[in-house]
Amino acid sequence: MTLPQISLLIVLLPLIAAAIVGLWGRHLPRASAHWLTIAGVGAAFVLSVIVFKATLNGYTANYNLYTWLTSGDIQFNVGFLIDNLTAMMMVVVTFVSLMVHVYTIGYMSEDPGYSRFFSYISLFTFAMLMLVMSNNFMQLFFGWEAVGLVSYLLIGFWYKRPTAIYANLKAFLVNRVGDFGFLLGIGMVLYYTGSLDYATVFQTAPALADVQVTLIPNVSWSLMTVACILLFIGAMGKSAQVPLHVWLPDSMEGPTPISALIHAATMVTAGIFMVARMSPLFELSTTALSFVMIIGAITALFMGFLGIIQNDIKRVVAYSTLSQLGYMTVALGASAYSVAIFHLMTHAFFKALLFLAAGSVIMGMHHDQDIRNMGNLKKYMPVTWITSLVGSLALIGTPFFAGFYSKDSIIEAVALSNITGSGFAYFAILAGVFVTAFYSFRLYFLVFHGKEKWRKTSHSHDHVHAADEHHHGLSPQDDPHEPGWVVKLPLILLAIPSLIIGYIAIEPMLFGEFFSGVIFVNDEVHPAMAHLTHHYHEILHSPAGMALHGFMTLPFMLAAFGVLLAWFFYMKRPDIPAAIQKKFSLINQILENKYGFDAFNERFFAGGARSLGEKLWKIGDIQLIDGAMVNGTARLIGRISGKVRHLQSGLIYHYAFAMIIGVFLFLTFFIKIN
Repeated sequence: MTLPQISLLIVLLPLIAAAIVGLWGRHLPRASAHWLTIAGVGAAFVLSVIVFKATLNGYTANYNLYTWLTSGDIQFNVGFLIDNLTAMMMVVVTFVSLMVHVYTIGYMSEDPGYSRFFSYISLFTFAMLMLVMSNNFMQLFFGWEAVGLVSYLLIGFWYKRPTAIYANLKAFLVNRVGDFGFLLGIGMVLYYTGSLDYATVFQTAPALADVQVTLIPNVSWSLMTVACILLFIGAMGKSAQVPLHVWLPDSMEGPTPISALIHAATMVTAGIFMVARMSPLFELSTTALSFVMIIGAITALFMGFLGIIQNDIKRVVAYSTLSQLGYMTVALGASAYSVAIFHLMTHAFFKALLFLAAGSVIMGMHHDQDIRNMGNLKKYMPVTWITSLVGSLALIGTPFFAGFYSKDSIIEAVALSNITGSGFAYFAILAGVFVTAFYSFRLYFLVFHGKEKWRKTSHSHDHVHAADEHHHGLSPQDDPHEPGWVVKLPLILLAIPSLIIGYIAIEPMLFGEFFSGVIFVNDEVHPAMAHLTHHYHEILHSPAGMALHGFMTLPFMLAAFGVLLAWFFYMKRPDIPAAIQKKFSLINQILENKYGFDAFNERFFAGGARSLGEKLWKIGDIQLIDGAMVNGTARLIGRISGKVRHLQSGLIYHYAFAMIIGVFLFLTFFIKIN
């Protein structure tokens, strides 16, 4: 089998499995839902590894499968671009998806929508693979919209819950805002380059670097700046950057496995991947890069603050995702695209681990998600405890763990950047290190250490799994329990790369030839990566040297301080956080209201749309259509007929007189008299 055939199979296997289970799942044995989809995604993972090995040996491919549409001189093709970036993304997406599929067997075991859920997550995997493997903007947009559509189905999976329906509608609408900008950006690229093919566009782009466009009369803008910012607006929606981040925390209404899939390696990282893929375009606009960096810095810091006050275990991890996406975006803005992709990869493993561990805790706690009702779970759930600790240490950037190598590289790259906004971004991500460590270990200590609070609490009904009505029948006072091996095995398999992948991958991905010819950086204009590479080779020498040096750096001290403060506040003096919360009630209220983004959107956009709709309904529907056109026509005809009715008297001499007058008029006006 040739590599192009293998690449096609990687995409088709999850799609075929999703179609079979989705269409005929109700008529097949229940277990066939997971066997078919796991076989499809598992085979896709194995084949992705084969393609990845081939790319390491120099294999690249860029080919079209077929032409979907031809319009004038423009062809809309479906095709694949296989290089190191694509292959790495394929391996990460299929591996994390496989872990989520296996985990779902345990998590959704008693849910009536079992087959439907497996069909959706397999379809989600297909959509993400189409996105990362595309060789043109049309197919990229197809994958982009497909992951958005399937995420809508998954977030609202428990469609009988109003909160789930609200959340999936919110995610869908907010993403449409970003996608509108994305589509405009693609339109500009097509208009000025005459092609949607990546290779052609990237080849044409340098000649367009000085082209100006006029969007507002008498005001000209750089074409590349406008196009890149519009493309990035798409990434802001998909990768949840301020102010288009509001959908992501609410997407926790979906089942936990899909939280892991959406927030780890697939949907939210699509925007990061897209900007890295578009590096030849973004390198032509320092203004666009500055915009990207500032947006990322705001997201990294201010979304981290929101994680501090959350009490729902999944929402804490969700806000950590938002913050980490901000870090990746800052790296993109610093022209450190390879560092952003490196963090995307390491984050995929430890964030999937943290979400699945949170799901394991939720199952152990009989579907109570409030961390204030937990405590000392390490005694009852040792595998979940140790894997959560690995994930948390990776998240906060502990030396030798995967997250350390990517996170510290981002901080260094921003420190070395000369782009406008890099000073603010450096402060934001440094402060974010402390904030991340604080809220991560607040969660860790409250859940796994301290007093066993669940014995004093009744079962919380705020966040109840849809399958609760079918659950194990244990009362809330029963001891928590470790779930079965279908849940524990994915945790262990995700903990391994969370521990070692950074150490293994940093040199080839950041300072080697891994992304050579794939990611383009103009070192003369944006020298951050060149300085970072020099710093690594001259001072650190090796991954071990970098980790040992990391113990002496400011980020490690900030992270350690965050962990110690979390331990002191929540293990020794829980009265202090309560007192701080009371004393700074205004700040707490701002954080509780999520900076007012949701309220603003609901009042201004949703409220404004409803008001506009009501006005259009009253004026257009009631007054113009119903009033003037429908009822008005009827009234006019009624009035005319009322007047005409008086002429119909029923007297013969009236009709005779009318006939005589009519004949007279006819003779007068229409017959020519000689």
